[in-house]
Amino acid sequence: MEISMSPAPTLRQASVDAERLPWIPLAPGESFKPLRFLPDQDGRVLLLRLAPGTSVPLHRHLGEVHAWNVSGSRQLHTGEVVGPGGYVYEPAGNVDSWKAVGEEDVIVLIAAYGAMEYLGPKGVVLRSDGAESLRERYERHCAETGIEPLDLVSESPR
Repeated sequence: MEISMSPAPTLRQASVDAERLPWIPLAPGESFKPLRFLPDQDGRVLLLRLAPGTSVPLHRHLGEVHAWNVSGSRQLHTGEVVGPGGYVYEPAGNVDSWKAVGEEDVIVLIAAYGAMEYLGPKGVVLRSDGAESLRERYERHCAETGIEPLDLVSESPR
């Protein structure tokens, strides 16, 4: 029996040299590098960087999140500190906040599905971000800085 190592014809493999991607500002002390946008699931895979002392404000995830610390340390709203190599799973509906602690930038590899809602007093939604809004921010940043954007949108299997 012979096994074909060719990918299914409806899928496309893609690699991205993250060094070619710019850090795109989100807020003071916070920036991201998009690696892939998954349009059908409002999903995205990205690197998130926070300067020491920077906080990610209170937010709610409408889909699950997988976050792996590449470098630096962050303190979760529970008080737990996650260092390099630490992994955090957040289920859909999770509400949290966290901050970069220590002397170095925190870089986290994140795969997130569904929008993320930033929350104000009494749970009021102040703003929402998802794959589409982050893709638009990436493309706008590239246009403003004269960088040729990479094709980071996954094709849907047919």
